Amino acid sequence: MHIKTLTIQGFKSYRDQTAIEPFSPRHNVVVGRNGSGKSNFFAAIRFVLSDAYTAMSREERQSLLHEGVSVTTTLSAYVEIVFDNSDSRFPTGKDEVVLRRTIGLKKDEYSLDKKSVNKADVMNLLESAGFSKSNPYYIVPQGRITSLTNAKDHERLTLLKEVAGTKVYEQRRSESLKLMEETKAKQAKIIEVLTTIQERLDELEAEKEELVEFQNKDKERRCLEYSLYQTELSEITQALEDLEDEREQEVVNAETRRKAFSEREKQIEKLETDIKAAKQKLSLAQLTKTGYDDELSDLVRSKTEIQCIIADLKQANERGEEQREALQAELRRLDQRITGVEAELMEITPEWQDKVREDREEKHRLDEAQARLQALGMKRGRVARYTSKAERDKFLKKEITDLSNFEKTQTELAAQVGEELNAARGRLGEVEAKVEEIAVSLDERMDKVKQFGDEIALLREEGASLSEQRKALWREDTKLTSSLTHAREELRNAERHLSTMMDKDTGSGLRSIDNIVERQGLEGVYGPLYKLFEIPDKKYSTAVEITAGNSLFHVVVDSDQTATRLVDTMMKERAGRVTFIPLNRIKPKPVAFPEAGDAVPLLSKIKYNEAHEKAFQQVFGKTAVCQDLTIAAAYVRSHDLNTITLAGDKVDRKGALTGGYQGNRSRLDAIRAVTTWNSKYQSELRRMNEVKATTLQLDQRITQVSGQISALEQKRKTILANREPLSLQSTELHREEQVLKERIEKLENSLSDLDVEVKALVARRDAMKQEMASPLTNALSPGETREMEELAKEVGQRQKSLIELTARKNELGSRRNLLEIDLNESLRRRREELRGKLENLGEAAGSSSASTSEDLESRKRELGSLKASIDDLTGKINDIEIESDNLQTEIQRLASSLENVHNQQAEDNRGISKQQKNAERYLTKRSVLMSKKDECNKNIRDLGVLPEEAFEKYMGVKPDRLLKRLHAVNEGLKKFAHVNKKAFEQYTNFTKQRDQLRVRRKDLDDSEASIAELIDVLDQRKDEAIERTFKQVSKNFEEVFSRLVPAGRGRLIMQKRVDLENPENEDEDDEDEDRQRSSIDNYTGVSIKVSFNSKVDEGLRIQQLSGGQKSLVALALVFAIQKCDPAPFYLFDEIDANLDAQYRTAVATMIHELSESAQFITTTFRPEMLERADKYYGVLFNNQKVSSISSISREEAQEFVDQEAQAQ
Repeated sequence: MHIKTLTIQGFKSYRDQTAIEPFSPRHNVVVGRNGSGKSNFFAAIRFVLSDAYTAMSREERQSLLHEGVSVTTTLSAYVEIVFDNSDSRFPTGKDEVVLRRTIGLKKDEYSLDKKSVNKADVMNLLESAGFSKSNPYYIVPQGRITSLTNAKDHERLTLLKEVAGTKVYEQRRSESLKLMEETKAKQAKIIEVLTTIQERLDELEAEKEELVEFQNKDKERRCLEYSLYQTELSEITQALEDLEDEREQEVVNAETRRKAFSEREKQIEKLETDIKAAKQKLSLAQLTKTGYDDELSDLVRSKTEIQCIIADLKQANERGEEQREALQAELRRLDQRITGVEAELMEITPEWQDKVREDREEKHRLDEAQARLQALGMKRGRVARYTSKAERDKFLKKEITDLSNFEKTQTELAAQVGEELNAARGRLGEVEAKVEEIAVSLDERMDKVKQFGDEIALLREEGASLSEQRKALWREDTKLTSSLTHAREELRNAERHLSTMMDKDTGSGLRSIDNIVERQGLEGVYGPLYKLFEIPDKKYSTAVEITAGNSLFHVVVDSDQTATRLVDTMMKERAGRVTFIPLNRIKPKPVAFPEAGDAVPLLSKIKYNEAHEKAFQQVFGKTAVCQDLTIAAAYVRSHDLNTITLAGDKVDRKGALTGGYQGNRSRLDAIRAVTTWNSKYQSELRRMNEVKATTLQLDQRITQVSGQISALEQKRKTILANREPLSLQSTELHREEQVLKERIEKLENSLSDLDVEVKALVARRDAMKQEMASPLTNALSPGETREMEELAKEVGQRQKSLIELTARKNELGSRRNLLEIDLNESLRRRREELRGKLENLGEAAGSSSASTSEDLESRKRELGSLKASIDDLTGKINDIEIESDNLQTEIQRLASSLENVHNQQAEDNRGISKQQKNAERYLTKRSVLMSKKDECNKNIRDLGVLPEEAFEKYMGVKPDRLLKRLHAVNEGLKKFAHVNKKAFEQYTNFTKQRDQLRVRRKDLDDSEASIAELIDVLDQRKDEAIERTFKQVSKNFEEVFSRLVPAGRGRLIMQKRVDLENPENEDEDDEDEDRQRSSIDNYTGVSIKVSFNSKVDEGLRIQQLSGGQKSLVALALVFAIQKCDPAPFYLFDEIDANLDAQYRTAVATMIHELSESAQFITTTFRPEMLERADKYYGVLFNNQKVSSISSISREEAQEFVDQEAQAQ
């Protein structure tokens, strides 16, 4: 078990919570200067573990609380020790035991493992862990070794008794004695009562002697009262004399306090000014840091948002690319399919067109053959039908006319179809041109969208840069606002303070001078005198101010004409009153100053413009500064000078003017304050106006950039919105183009059919005209017959061929139609859909290509800028935090100094108040004492004529004994107040009481005998314990001394009464001493004999040793006692202070060896202890009287010890 950590707060010099790093379980060394708090550190451990701090009064409790120069009063303190209980010496079942003691003015509490316990429980727990009350030497405080060194033999015997545990026996013995005393008291009381009863019985038998006895007692009463009154009168007279002496001393002390109070007032003013300035700087720093923190939070939030946007953009890019690639792949497959279909269509179309043309030609030829065959057949029919040529021709004419009409109709229809065809072809050209125009327009619009995106990105970057500049200006503006407010307030305070040092008219007059000069542009007005000079050496400020007086506020002008103009203007405006110093009218006389170092011209200590020299000669030219009034008065008489001391005491021909309270009403200081704060206020105001102007320009530019961005985005949205109608229009135009192509094809077919039909009609008409020109025959000619047969065969063949051509044409047409339907209605429409989707993705890339790649890059640049801004702000915040810490430290230092001065002032105030109260108390006490004196004289007179023995009988007897005696006499006189009439009855009752008390007294006598027997047994056991402990300690002492001094020998010798009577027996062996064993009453002391250079020499007594040897012997005795009753740890406070170097090394080596089994915590100023230690701690003490302790390295501890050695 060992002490692991220690926490102290509020205990003595440890005001703040001090948590000490874990101690080594072996040897720990604490170093620190005298008065730093090392002993308080040990006192804190003793405060928890020992009985040294019990049954304390309020003042003793207060002495344990911190009383340094703190802002707040320490109301409570605590010390907490954490023990390592890994060996379970504490029966708590835990590896750590936390023991705390808290003390205040009204409380004293213990807690164990955070639970409240009483002191008895704590002491029992410590006893169970090995902290023996009978052996307090596990803690050796500073001075214990010295006291043990100088201890007498009987004192060492007392120590041995404590180690032997005789305190338990003595405690029980004292309890027994107390019981015996109580028994004896009861016996005495019984005896007293018996005596009283017996006296009463005697009185009852001797009542006749009452009168004589009464007279004797009354005479004794008056003698006693006279002695009491005379003693009281002497005491009152002495008290009056002492009171007068105190009053005279208070008068002397009051004058000393007054002077010190005045000096500290100036110091307080300076400290308050410094604190105010430091707090203003701290406020500005905190305000700036708050702005930086807010901006940093915004930047971090913006950074997070931009990182999310960048991630979204990248993800969107990836998704868009994937979708675009899928659509493009499908579009490529579709284009390949369309290309295949178009290739197949192009392959089929020429064949189909050929078949259509062949079919049309074959049909035309068939129609021609059929028409010719029909004409021949009709001719043959008409031959059989008509009998005359005229009848036939009539019919033919009619048919020719019908054919001509029909031909005309068909020709007109063909012309109409041609016109429709031309119109459709014209519309198709327009549609194709419109489609091309829309495509060009869409391309131009996409170029503009991209251009607008680039411009928007550039404008956004510019806006971000401008916003950063504006934020910086806002921060500066906030800082300047606070600084300007502070400067304005300080300027007002300074002006208000200055105005209290001059009359109202002068103040308003000086203000009006500035306004008049500014309005009228007057030249030659130099201003008041206080603005025209400086004092390089501030110690002459008081002398300058006292010498100048009200001249400080006189206005210096070049001439009396300028002064007249100013006076006239001021009188018209009723603007106050001032005094002018016109340089052209004053003619100062030269003064001869003594050439000596003890009289310095005051003018030589002032710095001013030579142009104003006459004014300064007028005010300061005749004044010299001297060391004291004696020298000043001598120079006034010898050189006709005005002189002044640095303290402001003036001497001139009229005499000396000294004294007077100035306090903090220095005019020069007030003037300097006004000048300083006015300069700072104007500077801050100019800079603030510049910042506001620049901020306004940036606001305008940012608004302009935002407007441009909004306009460009609106244009881009308009273009993107108009693109969709154009796309829809392009789709409609494509559909219209296809419809027009189909219509043109139909019209071309219709026109071709009409041409064929018209040609057939013309052929029939021509044939009929030929027939009309031929004569009417009965039959066809052989040629016509053959032709008719050939035509019939040709028609059959051509019909068969036409069927085949039609079937092939229809087959090709069906395939062509299917391909065209698939191409136009499915493939091309799907391709348009895919292109539309790709275009829509292009629009997302329009917001994304204006946004995706460009916006992504822009966002990355913005992210980089934000990171740079965040790093810059973080650096600034760190700088401000360092500055704030420094300012807070400075404020604390100044506040501590101010508190010290305030405490001193408060102490003086209390002293003054106490002095006043003392004066009042003096008067009150004197009045009371005089009243008592008069009363004593009156009481003595009232006693009447006294017997002669009254003046000598009781002189010198103490008043309390006189009072007891007087009380007894008065009590005795009471029995003479009346005659007892029940003497017989009272005699019987008193007799019964006497018999009962005699029986009770016999019982008490038996009890007293039993108690006496118990005391004898306790004495015997105590003797045995002392003898047993002496043997063990003596043996341990020899072992320890031989280890510390290998060449020497040390022994403990028990001194007995028989030894004192026979000194020659002191050197007998221990066996002889055992034979001479007797009771404890024969033990008179424990002596020590040691030899430092031989193990066989007789040795020297400890009184014959040097100081270092005595300390070593005392340490050996302490180690011997500790080996009798080992403790888990030991605390040694500067035990090696008086040891020689070789013995310090031996002691350090022993402690190092003993630390294998126990923990040691020691303090030292010697290097030997450091060499064998395991851990080191340093104790510091600051100017606020606050101690602190921290772990240090061995080198640091060694360096401190070396420094202390050099200092000594």
